[in-house]
Amino acid sequence: MNRINQKLQEDKKILSIYFSAGYPNLNDTVQIIQDLEKSGIDMIEIGLPFSDPLADGPTIQASSTQALHNGMTTQVLFDQLKNIRESVKIPLIIMGYFNPILQYGVDEFCKKCAEIGIDGLIIPDLPVDVYAEQYKATFEKYGLINVFLITPQTSDERIKFIDGVSNGFIYMVSSASVTGSQSGFGSTQETYFKRIADMNLKNPQIIGFGINNVETFNQATQFAKGAIIGSAFIKHLSEKGTGNIAEFVKAIR
Repeated sequence: MNRINQKLQEDKKILSIYFSAGYPNLNDTVQIIQDLEKSGIDMIEIGLPFSDPLADGPTIQASSTQALHNGMTTQVLFDQLKNIRESVKIPLIIMGYFNPILQYGVDEFCKKCAEIGIDGLIIPDLPVDVYAEQYKATFEKYGLINVFLITPQTSDERIKFIDGVSNGFIYMVSSASVTGSQSGFGSTQETYFKRIADMNLKNPQIIGFGINNVETFNQATQFAKGAIIGSAFIKHLSEKGTGNIAEFVKAIR
């Protein structure tokens, strides 16, 4: 069974962390992953930096730009992660945009992910219809879970279609904004969270965008299986470096 599915079966709320590979320094990637696991994180999203992001707010954009300046590429990331499964057991997901994957070759990219022990991908700009028609068989051949995003604007019909195509979890974007642009959730978001929870989808939901402390983590996980923190963790890395990761995690749970 895929590590993501195993983790989702555990009787606990999932805390997932996103960071940009190659940030703050090019060769920090593996150390950050190892330290996150030691600190009790359940799942990690490794951002593959791209020069033209769609949904990333200023914090993640800045970290991606720095990572690219540091020399991060798709091949460099694969080289960094080639032995990651010797030291890390939790689910690892690569989150990035479709252009670098297409440039690398979808089959070759998926094959490489399988070889090094990546469990899934999040590709915000790959439409679910295109995935289902053209790439689902390739992902399944290599045992990779593809995670799709929904937003408050996604129709029930579309959500049900995404749920049918998915076989891991659904990434539930908390609001119609970019990452890192809000603090706290109001009644509008809570109504949305509850609406999705009441749909009784077959795939659990993990909420992202706007989770930055213990309060927002608890708010989100009241309605969902887990929550994802990205911008707040990258801010922590930029202010305190890679030596205080356990301190960051401890403040959330």
